[in-house]
Amino acid sequence: MTASTTASPTRPPGAAPGPDGAEARRRARRGRLYRLDVKGSPYLFVLPFFLLFAAFGLFPLLYTGWMSLHSVSTLTPDQSTWTGLGNYTMLGHDPVFWKSLRNTVTIGLLSSVPQLAIALGLAHLLNYRLRGRLFFRVALLAPYATSVAAAALIFQFIFQQNNAGFANWVLHLVGVHPVGWEAGTWSSQLAVATIVMWRWTGYNTLIYLAAMQAVPGELYEAAALDGTNRWQQFRYVTVPALRPTIVFTVVVSAIGSLQLFGEPYLFGGSGQGINGGPDNQYSTLALYVYRLAFNSEHLGRAAAVAWVIFLIAVVVGAVNAVVVRRLRKSA
Repeated sequence: MTASTTASPTRPPGAAPGPDGAEARRRARRGRLYRLDVKGSPYLFVLPFFLLFAAFGLFPLLYTGWMSLHSVSTLTPDQSTWTGLGNYTMLGHDPVFWKSLRNTVTIGLLSSVPQLAIALGLAHLLNYRLRGRLFFRVALLAPYATSVAAAALIFQFIFQQNNAGFANWVLHLVGVHPVGWEAGTWSSQLAVATIVMWRWTGYNTLIYLAAMQAVPGELYEAAALDGTNRWQQFRYVTVPALRPTIVFTVVVSAIGSLQLFGEPYLFGGSGQGINGGPDNQYSTLALYVYRLAFNSEHLGRAAAVAWVIFLIAVVVGAVNAVVVRRLRKSA
């Protein structure tokens, strides 16, 4: 009896794979493409932002830091001399720099504190059912949409000297002597802060209003059942719920104050606007950067002041992160 063995068929060398093998390879290829798509597509979507940020954000920042370590003239920017921290040391002995820093803080406080308080109150009123709410919301955005040049021109007429301006005319009606708004320190800073308040109060109002509408209505109903009035609801329900938003607007206003340029420059006009007044009484850090770079031709020192502004903004952002973290823990 002979045993017969069945040999499995073998594929000749160079022959095309069978249908099962081709399908398995296609599935493996599709799987690799799918995994690559899942992992790589998010990076491709955000890549344009990072390319633009590197070209127009990171590179200018690093180049400004490099320029701040050199003595460079605006007239010959291709010729520079290494000074190390010399520009920063000179700023420490520059009285105009310290005055501009104080003015920036003062104008920032004069504009931000009333601005955010008024915005919070207006948002609280608009959060209730009022007639013409849509009109008021659009009207609040009108100053924000107005150019800073137009706003500064209007307020130049308002704060004119003697009785020619509207502000002094109102003061004259109540028996107060005319104020030299541009000549005085506090008066000029208050005038510049008024321009900032007029432009940004409506913008912050809409931010607060959007945050208020996200507060659960059950909290107000429970507070009303406890017999609280509107002021108590605002104090004990609305404000605690809006703490992260309030911190956000405070930080944005602080950083915006560091960048304050157009309002003081245009308020002083072509005569004293670049200097921030005859005695630099409303000169800001951003205005001082412009003056150093294009009036005094000290590009290196201007870059040093710009980096000081950047470092202050970083500190403000770090304080914001700490405050937000503590608010989350307390919540």
